[in-house]
Amino acid sequence: MKIVIAPDSFKGSLTAQEVGAAIKKGVQKAAPTAEVVVMPMADGGEGTLQCLIDATGGQLLETTVKNPLGKDITAAFGILGDGNTCVIEMAAASGLYLIEQAERNPLRTTTYGFGQLIKAGLDRGCRHFILGLGGSATNDGGAGMLQALGFALLDEADCSIGYGGGELGRIVRIRSEHADPRLADSTFVIACDVENPFVGPNGASFVFGPQKGADAKTVQLLDDHLRHFADITQTTTGVAIHDVPGTGAAGGVSGALLAFLGGTLKSGIDIVMETTGLPEVMQGADLVITGEGQVDFQTAQGKTPCGVARLARQSGIPTIVIAGSIGEGIEALYEQGVTAVTSIANRPMRLDEAMTNAAALLEQAAEQIMRIYCMARR
Repeated sequence: MKIVIAPDSFKGSLTAQEVGAAIKKGVQKAAPTAEVVVMPMADGGEGTLQCLIDATGGQLLETTVKNPLGKDITAAFGILGDGNTCVIEMAAASGLYLIEQAERNPLRTTTYGFGQLIKAGLDRGCRHFILGLGGSATNDGGAGMLQALGFALLDEADCSIGYGGGELGRIVRIRSEHADPRLADSTFVIACDVENPFVGPNGASFVFGPQKGADAKTVQLLDDHLRHFADITQTTTGVAIHDVPGTGAAGGVSGALLAFLGGTLKSGIDIVMETTGLPEVMQGADLVITGEGQVDFQTAQGKTPCGVARLARQSGIPTIVIAGSIGEGIEALYEQGVTAVTSIANRPMRLDEAMTNAAALLEQAAEQIMRIYCMARR
């Protein structure tokens, strides 16, 4: 009997690798002779970097970059085991968590540090990039990233514009002759699970701007500036990003990646499953166990358990999801290939208690799942 364990992290409690190890212990208690394979997963957001490094035997590196407000910080990035693939979580340099609530101002925050992380990967010899865009503090359409990579964003006086979404309206032309020449030999895969376009009522500014500190008036201004930036981008590159689904991710940075760097938008969980070789690992499996901290209606929208279950269903393999907590709307998961969803909570308990004891609770839940599964197989 072969069991594949492919969970996401339980955020704030356990990494995906730790979750997998706990589930494996429980499985082996109930089925000591089973072949058990642990494959830590992520969906392109927080934890993707560590997941891919662990799975490929890569290395975690650090460099100095600018945070969203231009302050020097130390940020991590990774190089996978192939030595050519650089993995970057945008939030490491341009994340909302890097600045205080009172400092949130998308008119000022910049993606410059994100561009510096890409440059650090180029300096290490990487020419293939996997970019996770979740959790950004920015709404500058990727302008800061382009500036860090050598693109000139110029105003009517041929002077460089400043940083932040508030400066985009000043752009008259974008010049690329001094852009890093290594970009032409590089490929960029963008982990993107949102469908929001670059501009408009469902675009970057209106949907994500408020959580980054923008009031209603600022949201409209940011959208106007992004539309102007998209117009200049189309004139410069010939690529119209205004209404392309997914280009509104991370304050529009995915739009700049698509237009200027030839980026490819792809589901985060699909990237991780492909990079880690999960489809090959699943061959011959009898059962798949996955999970994440909170499972609810959002899980069916490209989260790890959903992606893993869809893959398993292609081979007719049942999938059980173990959750830290279960919310509303999990019925949608059954249509994606999930067989059952269960919680680690074995009695009424507070959230902090469940998080503190997550490893032990996961082990117990996995053991009970396997005992039921083994009995059903007899």
